[in-house]
Amino acid sequence: MTATGTAPDLERATLDKAAGENFPVAPFFLPRAWREDLMAVYGFARLVDDIGDGDLAPGGADARLLGLSPAAAADRPALLDAFETDLRRVFGGTPRHPLLRRLQHTVRRRALTPEPFLGLVAANRQDQLVTRYETYDDLLAYCELSANPVGRLVLAVTGTSTPERIRLSDAICTALQIVEHLQDVAEDLGRDRIYLPAEDMKRFHVQEADLAAKTASASVRALVAYEAQRARDLLDEGAPLVGSVHGRLKLLLAGFVAGGRAAIRAIAAAEYDVLPGPPRPGKVRLLREAGAILRGEG
Repeated sequence: MTATGTAPDLERATLDKAAGENFPVAPFFLPRAWREDLMAVYGFARLVDDIGDGDLAPGGADARLLGLSPAAAADRPALLDAFETDLRRVFGGTPRHPLLRRLQHTVRRRALTPEPFLGLVAANRQDQLVTRYETYDDLLAYCELSANPVGRLVLAVTGTSTPERIRLSDAICTALQIVEHLQDVAEDLGRDRIYLPAEDMKRFHVQEADLAAKTASASVRALVAYEAQRARDLLDEGAPLVGSVHGRLKLLLAGFVAGGRAAIRAIAAAEYDVLPGPPRPGKVRLLREAGAILRGEG
């Protein structure tokens, strides 16, 4: 491997992407063991998304780590198959990829099960086959695979899972996924993917060509506002999760909800024109939202 494609370099580059997320992944105030385990889960989730999106580092180093030839680096289904095979080694064997070796320590320490991880792999397989969603319910079913497992893993890592907390977490995670889709409409279209339900596009008289414009038309803005309200409602539905826990975990979960709300405010501040680029909230807005949640104002 070259100096820019060593296993430690790849691992570090993937984990460094945590800084660009809408929500805090493993903030400093958490116990060290929690931070380590949450970053291991994040590394897995980020890597499988990078495979599914074709965003791996150039050179084929990840393919080699998964036991494939560099020529397979552009074959996303083959990479996902190899990645799932390596994931199964996490639960019985020795994984090849360093991010999965890191994950194995967390899986053993927290007695995690394969299902949430397999859900994230399945979501990325679906991305290779399904590029449009007819209904909102279809999109929710996708979020069940692509987003909700992450929240369930956070609860499992922190030892706080209950059926009601999982339900509330699912609402928050689905909302965060919808918000990300709204921020990334233009980027997703560049990958020939549209996560705006087709039935809603028809309702607001939006054509696919409208999403390729440099700025959003009134119809596109109305559609984005409609979907943003759906995400806001889901965040409100899931927000009681924050009050169901205590201590540092309460701060972390408040950060998740605050990240979604701040992103929605950033979209609204852009007058729902997401086509020039993703509207992103600043840290001050994020902290204000988190403070309001912790004070019981949201």
